[in-house]
Amino acid sequence: MAAIRKRGESQWQAEVRKKGHPAQRKTFVYKEDAERWARETEVAIERGQFFDRTKAEQTTVKVLIERYKTDVMPTLSGKHIKPALNALLPVFGDYALAVITSEMICKYRDDRLKTLAESTIKKEINLLSKIIDLATKEWGIPLAINPCATVKRPTEPKGRERRLEDNEEELLLSACRESSHELEVITIVGIETAARLGELLNLKWKHINLDKQTAQLLDTKNGEDRTIPLSPRAVAVLKSLPRHINGRVFYRWSASDSINKTWTRTCIRAGLENLRFHDLRHEACSRLADKFHMHELMKITGHKTAAMLARYYHPRAEDLAKKLN
Repeated sequence: MAAIRKRGESQWQAEVRKKGHPAQRKTFVYKEDAERWARETEVAIERGQFFDRTKAEQTTVKVLIERYKTDVMPTLSGKHIKPALNALLPVFGDYALAVITSEMICKYRDDRLKTLAESTIKKEINLLSKIIDLATKEWGIPLAINPCATVKRPTEPKGRERRLEDNEEELLLSACRESSHELEVITIVGIETAARLGELLNLKWKHINLDKQTAQLLDTKNGEDRTIPLSPRAVAVLKSLPRHINGRVFYRWSASDSINKTWTRTCIRAGLENLRFHDLRHEACSRLADKFHMHELMKITGHKTAAMLARYYHPRAEDLAKKLN
């Protein structure tokens, strides 16, 4: 049963009591608003659809983001998370969770798309959705629906399909050799293993077993360590490398950014256009697919799903035709 009481000169308190439920109270400036809230609350309780919005109305997105940074971020390794939180905070931070709408998120998406890539905005919206899910499912801040659920994510452009063609591998390795032996080796290992550049730069000699032909990759993009096989070619070039006192295999470069200029100059010297180091992962996945079953290949590349792996598998039509023979 609902009760409406006047409190002071300009406030009306609505109270709804139903058997089996704690009393619900809310204060309004106008009596009509109090009466409407009371009716809607009674109906929601009768239908079993009522939940207390108080926490969602009192908790700002900023509070949720700060809790996410404290409780969740230390367990993650994705490099996009911090920049995404920094982008979300000034736009949504001061709003209470209860007032965030899909329209607000759509406007955010459209504004960001004017200057940034689709994949970046998609990651930001997905992160906001993840934070809201945590708030509603684990942090005790109920919400009827996640406003991100109805927001269409930006369509990402078609993935790259660049592979080494004809004599491009020979030209590339020759140019790498002119630059440095280390660049030639890391390029060959990339082609042979499908490892990401960052994974190779983090590689230490203590994680390599040349006798067993394995290398352990730590702190990978998906947050899981994995051990990969090394081909005889990869083992041979690794054996040719001098060992630095710091224990890192490719000690010349501290991070992916530090090798980019060298890689660009090398590709220009080789006469190769539109070739990124990451394209070697595409090349390696396509080659390894002829030697391993899909579930084995996923263990090597670190892909979580077959769909993700498929973005890196680009068989040549002529190679498929040979299999028919």
